[in-house]
Amino acid sequence: MLKILKKFFDFCSEKNRKKFYESIVLGVISAIFSALKIPAIGVLLMAILNGEITNTSIFASFGIMLLSIIGTSLIKSKSNMLQTEAGYETCADKRMEIAEHMRYLPMGYFNANSLGYITSVTTNTMESLSDVATRVVMMVTEGAFTTLVITVMIFSFDVKIGLLVVLGIAVYLLANTLLQGASRKKAPEKIRSDGAVVEKVLEYIKGISEVKSYGLTGRYNQRLNQAIEDNVKANIDMELALVPYMTLQNFISKLIGVGISVLSIYLYTTGAMELLYCIMMLICSFMVTEGLEKAGTNSALLRIVDLSVDKANAILDLKPMDISGKDVKPSSYEIKADNIDFSYDKKKIIDNISLTIPEKTTTAIVGPSGGGKTTLCHLLSRFWDVDSGTVTLGGMNIKDYSMDSLMKNFSFVFQNVYLFKDTIANNIRFGQPDAPMEAVIEAAKKAKCHDFIMNLPDGYDTVIGESGGSLSGGERQRLSIARAIMKDSPIIILDEATANVDPENEKDLMEAIDELTKEKTIIMIAHRLKTVQNADQILVVDDGKIVQRGKHEQLMKEEGIYRRFVCQREQAVSWKL
Repeated sequence: MLKILKKFFDFCSEKNRKKFYESIVLGVISAIFSALKIPAIGVLLMAILNGEITNTSIFASFGIMLLSIIGTSLIKSKSNMLQTEAGYETCADKRMEIAEHMRYLPMGYFNANSLGYITSVTTNTMESLSDVATRVVMMVTEGAFTTLVITVMIFSFDVKIGLLVVLGIAVYLLANTLLQGASRKKAPEKIRSDGAVVEKVLEYIKGISEVKSYGLTGRYNQRLNQAIEDNVKANIDMELALVPYMTLQNFISKLIGVGISVLSIYLYTTGAMELLYCIMMLICSFMVTEGLEKAGTNSALLRIVDLSVDKANAILDLKPMDISGKDVKPSSYEIKADNIDFSYDKKKIIDNISLTIPEKTTTAIVGPSGGGKTTLCHLLSRFWDVDSGTVTLGGMNIKDYSMDSLMKNFSFVFQNVYLFKDTIANNIRFGQPDAPMEAVIEAAKKAKCHDFIMNLPDGYDTVIGESGGSLSGGERQRLSIARAIMKDSPIIILDEATANVDPENEKDLMEAIDELTKEKTIIMIAHRLKTVQNADQILVVDDGKIVQRGKHEQLMKEEGIYRRFVCQREQAVSWKL
């Protein structure tokens, strides 16, 4: 139990750890104030037993009891507030720390770990930690200190009863150890099933259009329902597994109370204890039972805290890419790759590629799907680190740049655009949140999206749905181009940005791309002939290697993938209905 609490406190920031420690100290004081009920009752009992009830004894008893109630209430309120603040602030801090940490993880991590898992850790796990941890720490410490204070008080009355309490607590802790063991076995399945539910819900929502179009709604409903049912079963199994041990704990705590009562009455009947002390012991028996049950019952949830901390730390312990480079501006924007290799999951994706992309030129990368085109672009912009070889920008190894200073040089326009649930204006100024409205409008006009924005209900203040679902594909693409124009980076990477654009939007989109790429270093992955044939160089990538390179006219004279690619496109375009 103490080991888990220590792990949780180490997980907290120094500021929040201090709040927890302060709340524990206040918990001790609160327990002392709570224990004042015993002398308050004792004063009145003594007066009754001695037949000397006076206003003084009544007011003395009332005063001590009032002090106990007010002191306990105020201190417990402050302690609860500190623990609540520390619990929620810890989880808020960890969410931000995880988000910041993920910025510098290699992109391969996000391919290997589902969105559902990451979402589960930052939502379910952190929410469980902020709620359960706060409640558990509060209840366990409060119950433990109350039991400790009352036990010390019992020892001051009678050593024999005190030893009985200590022996009872030892047996109780043994039962609690069994409870912790049962929790240790069942808690991982509960945590796993919690994450699985989030993952299936996200999968179902994100793929709902495909599910409906293929008439698989029932089947996918079953998968989601099964995940929910598994989660219900995991939670019930955990509760059922813990109930016998919790019952045993409660039985032992009650038995301790009975033992105190029986021994106290026995000592009184044999003349070894005064009636006043006997009655006081009977009162203490109830308080010991209450304290033990409060600490023991909630301690079963400590395993949830333990696993939640482990899941968060599992992400935070992942080794990020080395980002300790220099904040420098490159001397030029020429990109070179020298004998670079890259493997993912033991599969070689890029095989000994060397290339040069001169400053302010356009390089088109073409080739079969799965050949390594996107991975190559990711390596050039350091979304991943190469396994061997070097990539340089302006003659300097990209690993020697700090990540932020390197990313300032790149803007990306992907085939699948992600827009945030926010206003149009804030989506455009995403990279420059303080940019004035005039700059936003200017970027939108250059990207050919000002007109359709003005036709929206609230213009630039229109809030679009997550991923921009309320806009057409071409409109989303042009907004992403406006965002890139705002960033104004010297290197632009276009990853099949025009692949899925409808004919109505194509003209505006091509004009927007022309505006974005003026006087820039351009790297484009493209399937459309018109976006490739005017490139300064064309790289044909297949099976992780550059198998052809040159200009359009040169490559058309060679027998190979590029020529076949162009002929197939021309044949497809010539088809008429």
